[in-house]
Amino acid sequence: MEALHVYDTTLRDGAQQEGLNLSVSDKLAIAALLDDLGVDFIEGGWPGANPKDTEFFERARTELELRHATLAAFGATRRAGGVAAEDALVRALVDSGASVVCLVAKSHTGHVERALRTTLEENLEMVRDTVSHLVGQGRRVFVDCEHFFDGWHLDRDYALSVVRTAHDAGAEVVVLCDTNGGMLPHQVEEVVADVIASTGARVGAHCHNDTGCAAANSVAAVRAGATHVQGTVNGYGERTGNADLVTVAANLQFKLGLHAMEPDALRRAMHIAHAISEVTNVPAYSRQPYVGASAFAHKAGLHASALKVDPDLYQHMDPALVGNGMRTLVSDMAGRASIELKAREAGLDLSDRPDVVAAVLAEVKELELRGWTFDAADATVELMLREALDPGCTDYFEVESWRVITDSSGEGDATSEATVKLRADGARLIATGEGNGPVNALDHALREALTRAYPEIEKIELIDFKVRILDASHGTDAVTRVLIETSDGETSWDTIGVAGSILAASWRALTDGIVHGLLRQGVPRR
Repeated sequence: MEALHVYDTTLRDGAQQEGLNLSVSDKLAIAALLDDLGVDFIEGGWPGANPKDTEFFERARTELELRHATLAAFGATRRAGGVAAEDALVRALVDSGASVVCLVAKSHTGHVERALRTTLEENLEMVRDTVSHLVGQGRRVFVDCEHFFDGWHLDRDYALSVVRTAHDAGAEVVVLCDTNGGMLPHQVEEVVADVIASTGARVGAHCHNDTGCAAANSVAAVRAGATHVQGTVNGYGERTGNADLVTVAANLQFKLGLHAMEPDALRRAMHIAHAISEVTNVPAYSRQPYVGASAFAHKAGLHASALKVDPDLYQHMDPALVGNGMRTLVSDMAGRASIELKAREAGLDLSDRPDVVAAVLAEVKELELRGWTFDAADATVELMLREALDPGCTDYFEVESWRVITDSSGEGDATSEATVKLRADGARLIATGEGNGPVNALDHALREALTRAYPEIEKIELIDFKVRILDASHGTDAVTRVLIETSDGETSWDTIGVAGSILAASWRALTDGIVHGLLRQGVPRR
């Protein structure tokens, strides 16, 4: 088998996702992360057709130092009736400086005749002319056969003729695209095997996720003989997205025993996938295979009992191989084993403290009856465990009182002012903070007061705030659940608060987030 190509198109096809808008600087930052992940090719965009992509390739020459990946430029075959050597967009591909060019070509007779509005013979000449011209310019050429699987089912002979034409003209890889995303794995295997047997070309696969099968279809293509897979990190892309490249690579590496990426690079997969989420400003999907926060999370008490004996009993692989880790979720379904495993994750040994396990378990079950949920609030659970094991260890400060006043100009704008009174480091601390909402004002006031006793708090910031109304039938009198995510710039943690008042719930989650951050830094109580 030829060496497997892992080809990333996050910066081009992934950027077509609804609501995703990348600056050139964003694209350069993501390209560096993709190189660190260990992909073989990074498709930077379409120079000449898009000013932003033209600038990307210009800046990449001096600002991007790739250690592993090769930069590829995306473009199209020349226009009908023209000559590749005189086509401005083909020239832009050469001018981009990319050593690899990936051309999109029509392989579906309906698209040739109705979208390109040309003849089937001219389309083949467009492929031949453009590929041979770029090869003559010293470029490695890949050809994406758009709508190939649908085209094969409509007119197999013509679809195969496009592959042969590209291959004979010098294309290194001919990529079969499930552009509409409508294929299933058995169909992909059938078509890929037929193309390889009929043309002798090196074949790749580019799958979209409209049937939820993009990753499975990519694996099916490799099983049938494809040696090039395309996709995007986190499955970005238009409609339902592209094949998630990390999922595909991990499946090929760990399930089929193929070499997709270096093992050390895959161990960075979770970190890189989440780092790219930060750049794109698209929240990471917790249930994403392999690298999602919930990918190796276990909730049921029965699972936890087995995991305590052997983690492999309820996990398909070692999560460390992709940079992830096993997590035990504590909830009203929890048993004693869940509490012990959660403590172990926090570095606490409760094996000889059945009293602590029983107390925390009882508290969790009671609180969940009142609307608390600890699935997504690991930090709050850890504080409960530490406090039960060592009473007073979380007492970094004593709250005397807090209050918030919100003023409105009468034109819809409102500002809030919060005052907090605390005791810490042997002193009474009073501070006032302003914000664009009551919780923001409380956050500012709390930090202002605590910074005097704990300057380390400067590293801690609130990064996400979620509110859910419980018992909504009670209207404005309903109980409120607040989840807050806090970060120290390197990692993040989640805390929860539940109360009849949204401010009281927010205050609990907010203070727990600060306390957990101080504990993480090893800050002594003062």
